Amino acid sequence: MKPELSVPFSNSFSSLPKDFYVKMYPERMPDLRLIKFNSPLSDLLGLPSKDLQQKDGVDFLGGKKILSNQEPLAQVYAGHQFGNFVPQLGDGRALLLGEVIGTDGVRRDIQLKGSGKTPFSRMGDGRSGLGPVLREYIVSEAMFNFGIPTTRALAALFTGETIIRETQVPGAILARVAKSHIRIGTFEYFSRKGQTNKVKELADYVILRHYPDIKNDSDKYHTLLEKVVRNQALLIAKWMGVGFIHGVMNTDNMTLSGETIDFGPCAFMDHFEIDKVYSSIDLQGRYRFSNQPHIAIWNLSRLAETLLPLIDENQKTAIKKAEKILELFLPLFTEFWINVMGKKIGIKKPKASDKALIESLLKNMQIGRSDFTLTFRNLTNLLKKDQEQNWCALFSDPKHPELTNWIKDWKNRLKLNDKNKITINKQMNHHNPYIIPRNHIIELCISQGLQGDLTQFHRLTKALEFPFKEQAHFYDLIKPPNDNEIVHQTFCGT
Repeated sequence: MKPELSVPFSNSFSSLPKDFYVKMYPERMPDLRLIKFNSPLSDLLGLPSKDLQQKDGVDFLGGKKILSNQEPLAQVYAGHQFGNFVPQLGDGRALLLGEVIGTDGVRRDIQLKGSGKTPFSRMGDGRSGLGPVLREYIVSEAMFNFGIPTTRALAALFTGETIIRETQVPGAILARVAKSHIRIGTFEYFSRKGQTNKVKELADYVILRHYPDIKNDSDKYHTLLEKVVRNQALLIAKWMGVGFIHGVMNTDNMTLSGETIDFGPCAFMDHFEIDKVYSSIDLQGRYRFSNQPHIAIWNLSRLAETLLPLIDENQKTAIKKAEKILELFLPLFTEFWINVMGKKIGIKKPKASDKALIESLLKNMQIGRSDFTLTFRNLTNLLKKDQEQNWCALFSDPKHPELTNWIKDWKNRLKLNDKNKITINKQMNHHNPYIIPRNHIIELCISQGLQGDLTQFHRLTKALEFPFKEQAHFYDLIKPPNDNEIVHQTFCGT
């Protein structure tokens, strides 16, 4: 008898009461085939990478083969979507296959997206088309390689089905990995039902899993909120440092682990526009680029509301304590943002006073419609003799007086670094990606993939493995779109 595939599951979420999930198997897909397998991530998770690329392993990755030590389940949660509360959402096209403890000692979920209907599908088919799977694989792995906390892609697979969206498209599944899939909306689900005991169980679980250093603190729920606030402030600062717009920052898309989750209508900016919106469903610009920190505060306030009974028995006291923590967000975000952006312009130890220099550059970028990624990456040209005009050429008015003044101010600031130009150049290249997953290239990967050609998808994911390294053979991938290639809107794809 052939031995069972060995995957070292160590499940903990399933030990919570049944109110938190529904145990069930994924739907069996007819013909699972690998599109791409993430061997480095598999190795980190301590999985049998070679076996997972064979038939039994592929069937496991697509949910067709369930192992004896698995406990697949669909998680329940609620959420505020575009400011409106929806009392029950949940994993409508996803299933948690189980948890593994990686070679680094970190516990992570392995979850399927596109695995079929669940009790939370809300009239949907629970499937995913190829496009959203390719998009999430590309963007989530890019975010990881940028050094931004994120869910990751373990594998993308064809299901062998054809599904109906606007047209017929190939069905696909993404095997996704995260430190957990617990969201602010998970807390909201039980809080809105008045089930404080369940909120407490969930909070205790999150503390034990993500913040074990505070598990014995007398004010651990107060500290939990503070830790989540800090992690989210850093996350949003890092997003904005690469021109990333999430597009659907609902409370069910904000994790307690501080990871980026949900890559539906997300996008990376081409030319800089402070209030840029890509998402086709964000009609009011709620989740525009500049508003992301403020939406994070709004979402964290919803989390704070669920924790009030745990923070203090006296509601007024609890509110005051929670408000003090929430007030930390903007100063923390500003500190992190100045650090992220300051290092992008070559400042070794950015200070609060550097905020004006950073904002002045962004103002020039907005007026000059310069490309976000190329403006920062090519800033090192200003360190080279007779190369200033090459950088200025990125702006619509290369000789604008304010741009000239900014260059002078920037060079004066760098003199305080006490470093040579070679060192500054290396630092800037370390903090400014050479390549990002540009919207028009992602769309090209998807459109070609729908025609059966995944060459560009594999090429882009390969290029993004080392996004800070100059790779001449990927030069075509770094260029901004031509006018006829510009992607004006992005879509959820569900």
